[in-house]
Amino acid sequence: MPWEVVTSDEIETRLQPLYSRLRLPAGRLELMSGITSRRLWPIGTTPSGPSITSGNAAIDASEIDRSKVGCLIHASVCRDFLEPATASKVHHGLGLSEDCWVYDVSNACLGLLNGAVQIASLIEAGVIQAGIVVGTENSRPLMQRTIEVLNADHSLTRQSVKPAFASLTIGSGSCAWLLTHRDLAARGDVKHAGSPFLAAVAAARTEFHDLCRSDDDTAGAAMQPVMDTDSEKLLHEGIATGAAAFERFLPETGWNRSDIDRTICHQVGGKHRQMMIETLGLQVENDHMTFPWTGNTGSVALPITLADAAHRGFVQSGQRVALMGIGSGINSVMAAVQWGQTGIVGNFPEG
Repeated sequence: MPWEVVTSDEIETRLQPLYSRLRLPAGRLELMSGITSRRLWPIGTTPSGPSITSGNAAIDASEIDRSKVGCLIHASVCRDFLEPATASKVHHGLGLSEDCWVYDVSNACLGLLNGAVQIASLIEAGVIQAGIVVGTENSRPLMQRTIEVLNADHSLTRQSVKPAFASLTIGSGSCAWLLTHRDLAARGDVKHAGSPFLAAVAAARTEFHDLCRSDDDTAGAAMQPVMDTDSEKLLHEGIATGAAAFERFLPETGWNRSDIDRTICHQVGGKHRQMMIETLGLQVENDHMTFPWTGNTGSVALPITLADAAHRGFVQSGQRVALMGIGSGINSVMAAVQWGQTGIVGNFPEG
C-alpha cells in the first residue's frame, strides 16, 4: 500500500470552486461513500514498479524456485502502456523463465480474480506448475484530472456532477497472488501448505456495459482519464449480477449460506457492502472491509482485503472463505477458498 494518505475532506477542500458554485455541503463525499481516506503512489509512479515489488515479495515469501513459475499475468486496470503488455516489463523485473506465459488481463475490478482463475485452470490442466497474477492501481491521475475538470466546468449542476463523484473514491494499491499445484506444497517446494482454491463461477449481464466507463483516452498515453459513472443504477444492477453469480456459487461449491465462515466483497463503499450482504442473505459480522481507509482500489481491492483479513486474524486456518467480486461491464466472479497455512506479506497500515 502507498504511504501518502489523502482524506475525503482534503479532496473537498481542493474542490472548493465547485462546492461554492453549487453550494454543496461539506462532508458529502465521505457521507455518500463511507470512505474517509485513500492512498496515492508518488508522482511519476508507473504500475510495473509496485507490481514488481509485490511479485518479488510473494515469490520470496513462498521460497519457490522461480523457474517453476510458468505464467505471469498483469491484471490491473492501470498499466504502463497499451503495447507491449505491462506483464513483459514485470516478467523481466521478476527474473522469471523464458518459457513462461506472459500477458495482460483487463476486466475492470475483476482483473486479479480473473487472472487467478486462469492460472488455476492452467495448473489443473497440467500446463504449468505455478503462476502469479499481479496488479497495481494508480488513482492519482484520475483523481487529479477529475478535480481539474469539475472545478473548470461552470456548466455543471448538482444533478450533472453526480456521475463524476465515483472517481473521487478511487484509491491506489498493489498486490500479487501466487498459485501452485498442490503437489509442490506436498513436496516442500513452497514454504507454506497454502489455501486450496476450490471453485469459481461467473455471471455476465453485459446489457449494462455503459454504466461506468472511461473517457476516450482509456489507458492511453497521458493516462489521465475521466470516468462517467451512473452510480445508483450501477449499484443496483451490480448487486443483481452478484446475486445471479451467488446462485451458481452455492451448488458449485456444495456450500450452504451457513457454511461460509468469512466473506470478502469488492470494496466500493458502505451502501454497496450493506446491500450486497443483505441481498445474498449473509452475515455482516463475517465480512471484512478495507474501503474506509483504502478507497476503491479496483482490481486489487478484493485480494488486498483478503490479505488484510488474514493479517489481522479475521480469516483463520480451516475457514471457508467466499471471494465475491463485481466489476463494471457488468460482470461478477466468485471464488471459494479453504483457508490454510498461507504466507501473507506486505505493509498493512492501520485504517
